[in-house]
Amino acid sequence: MVDYSKFLADRTKYMKASEIRELLKLAEQGNVISFAGGLPDPATFPKEKLSKIAARVIEEQGDMALQYGPTLGVTQFRNILKQFMRRNNVKVNDNDDVIVTTGSQESLYLIGKVFVDPGDYVLVEAPTYLAALNVFRQFGAKFASAPVDENGMKVDVLEERAKKLIKEGARIKLIYTIPTCQNPSGVTMSRERRKHLLELAEELDLLVVEDDPYSFFSFKPVDAEPLKTMDKSGRVIYLSTLSKILSPGMRIGWTLANSEIIRSLELAKQAVDLHTPNLTQYIAMEAIKEGVIDEGIERAKKLYKEKRDIMLEALEKYFPEGSSWTRPIGGLFIFAYLPKGIDTKKLLPEAVKRGVAYVPGQSFFAEGGGENTLRLNFSYPPIDLIEEGIKRLGNFFKEVLNK
Repeated sequence: MVDYSKFLADRTKYMKASEIRELLKLAEQGNVISFAGGLPDPATFPKEKLSKIAARVIEEQGDMALQYGPTLGVTQFRNILKQFMRRNNVKVNDNDDVIVTTGSQESLYLIGKVFVDPGDYVLVEAPTYLAALNVFRQFGAKFASAPVDENGMKVDVLEERAKKLIKEGARIKLIYTIPTCQNPSGVTMSRERRKHLLELAEELDLLVVEDDPYSFFSFKPVDAEPLKTMDKSGRVIYLSTLSKILSPGMRIGWTLANSEIIRSLELAKQAVDLHTPNLTQYIAMEAIKEGVIDEGIERAKKLYKEKRDIMLEALEKYFPEGSSWTRPIGGLFIFAYLPKGIDTKKLLPEAVKRGVAYVPGQSFFAEGGGENTLRLNFSYPPIDLIEEGIKRLGNFFKEVLNK
């Protein structure tokens, strides 16, 4: 028997399975109410319109859509994306450029590959997006985090930690943040903290990675100007995606940043997948031009707001005394805190046996902690099962606490 482990590169020691990806398998089990994945509701997929667009693209533009393409992405599509961002209040500077990626997850990978050396620090929220932590870990990153509250990341805490690290000789490269409808907490950073964050990046000479998949789903007017728009010196690298607003299966994401940064990401992408599939770029381009995406966003906002409200009401009704949870103004998630002493990771297998799944919160904390937390997705489960799922969870947690 071959011992394959001896052939593995040292960097593989930083790799570990994503709990979220493993839990997505549960969504395929009909007997489990899954609050686990960050999945959009399939009812929001414009299947008929995309079918017609796809057929037309292949018939009329097939020579290009089915061909190899430039690493940066189809030029016309990149220009359409710039227009789309401007319509959504994202500032596109004259010296900015766009690269189309295979989902925004690839953007994170390219950023890690280009900027992070082993031992470099990345500053993050606590909690933050698990898949981003996994990417940066693969390149040997260390983390320093600051907690979030209802106004987003506590930037004053982040500043204190960052300056202490610098005094100790640490090298900090990036601040990674999801400032609007954050994953996993659902909270939105206040304007004052956004301003402070950019001032801190300027003072400490850092880059800011703004991950923005969820701002399209804001259920009420809120002052959440993108960091990219507030940025005065070109420090913000802006990421977004069509996965939540059109279709995750199309795997279309993009990065907007200074052209020097985009050039480095382009060179890195050449060695990864050459380019994002032309066919899905052409389909997505037509979906934007024909207003399919804008229509879908409005539909999804109404649906997700209804689902969020049902989940919040159910949490009030069924979760044990001493619990708390976020009240997001948009996005796809609620983050819950149970009484101390409960370990949601250890309890998950039994919860699944009882027909309900969630994501344990511990993995979202870069520096540990969060054993009593969990992330709940309200966008995917059917409306008529949300209350039942929360009831099952609440009753289970009460049993554990009463033992």
